[in-house]
Parts: sequence; C-alpha cells; structure tokens
Amino acid sequence: MNQRMGLRETKKERTRETVSATAIRLFLDRGFDQVSITEIAEAAEISRRTLFAYFPTKEDLVLHRFADHESEAARIVRTRAAGRQPLDALREALLDALARRDPNTGLNDTPEIVAFLRMVFDTESLAARLTRYTARGTEALAEALRETGADPLVARLAAAQVIAVQRQLAVLNHVALAAGESADARHPEAVRATHQAFDLLDGGLGVRLRTT
Repeated sequence: MNQRMGLRETKKERTRETVSATAIRLFLDRGFDQVSITEIAEAAEISRRTLFAYFPTKEDLVLHRFADHESEAARIVRTRAAGRQPLDALREALLDALARRDPNTGLNDTPEIVAFLRMVFDTESLAARLTRYTARGTEALAEALRETGADPLVARLAAAQVIAVQRQLAVLNHVALAAGESADARHPEAVRATHQAFDLLDGGLGVRLRTT
C-alpha cells in the first residue's frame, strides 16, 4: 500500500513539473499575458480542471519554483550546527548558493534562467504574487528564530530584514547578468555584497539573536 502511494505521489509530482515546464516554455516564447490557461492545458495534454488541481492560479505555474524554497531560511536556522549563530548560518548558506550558481541567488547566467527571472520581475502580476511567497518565508524564518529564544519582535524584524536582503541581493545579481555580465565575473562582487549586507545585519541585530 505504501509503495502504491509512493508511486502515485511520484507520478503527481512528475505531472506537476511537466505542466509547469510546458507553461514556462510558452510564457518565455510569447509572454506571460499572451498565453491562456486553455493553451497551456492543451500543450500539456491535460484538461483545464486537472491543471487547476495542480496550480490554482496562472501565476502559480511560474512561482511554485519560489514557493518550493520559501521555508529554506527557516530550515537553515533549525539545522545549523551546534553553537553556530543564526545569521552566520544564513550567511554561509547564501555564499554556498552563490558558489553553486543557485538560480534563486540571481547568479546563474544560463539564458533560460536569465529570461525566467526577467519575466518574473517585469510582469506585474508575477512580481505582486511573489511578495506573498516572500511573506510566508518571512513568517517561517521568524518562527525558527523564536525557537532559538529570540524575542518575538526581534525575531520578526530580523526575519523581515534577512528575507529582504536575500531578495535584493538576488535582484542585483540578476540585473548585472541581464546586462551581459557573466556569472563568473559577477561572483566576487556578489560575495562582497553578501558579506557587506550580513555585516550590517549582524551589527544591528546580531547581539539580539545570539544563542548560547
């Protein structure tokens, strides 16, 4: 029974990824607002009803890739090594993501990734919906920081600033790459900016977030 359920979930996830990939391909070819849900369903060879079962809105077809990472910062805080301070763990994780050219850092010059991020940032409905995912990520991180013993207000303010810093650093990287800079050439500046941003966070909030 468990194996059957596992196979069913695997099949659902494959279908979900196929539908999303099909939609994103059409969006990049013709523009987000120029492609209808009906066209996506036909291209993916499923019904509109099935499509909406996987993705309640058109924006979700694109932004689920961000939603899958919305609790990442909270996970990093919860799984950090004993004695490691939360901001240090978050800084190190971002530096590692930059080194891996994680698309969520904006430091990935694969043409499809650059085009994908340009679409997200330049499409009003996508940019607006992205703020919802950001808000949920902030809530998750605030809860993880409260679990470390941080004052609830400090935890919330710190979470909001960390998530905002991560997003703005990603935007800066994307802008540089969209202008023609390579990821390798941008990497040293991305690292410098990350250290500067987290130094500012640590100077303002680090003492209040210290754990024993």
